[in-house]
Amino acid sequence: MEDLLREYLPIIIFLGLAIVIGLVLILAAVVLAVRNPDPEKLSAYECGFNAFDDARMKFDVRFYLVSILFIIFDLEIAFLFPWAVAFKDVGLLGFWSMMVFLAVLTIGFAYEWKKGALEWE
Repeated sequence: MEDLLREYLPIIIFLGLAIVIGLVLILAAVVLAVRNPDPEKLSAYECGFNAFDDARMKFDVRFYLVSILFIIFDLEIAFLFPWAVAFKDVGLLGFWSMMVFLAVLTIGFAYEWKKGALEWE
């Protein structure tokens, strides 16, 4: 039983140290933070425009385009790294599957560019 506890000792030390460091950082932020609130800092920030009462209010479609753009690049990176690591093992089918995937993402990126999502006023 003592050997089992000795094996878990580094994990317990790591967790204890993580908790202590986390608490120290939180307390330091509470103690050392500058408190100078003004109406601008206290106002709600909601996607670049002021808060509104009606949830059905229309807003610019560019917010959707930016989110689609983020998903395009996020998916590309998320799938490209594991594919590149296992490139020798995926074979020809894996190669062409990734080329089709990248082509679809490139078409999506071209659509975003054409719609002007990359140009923000």
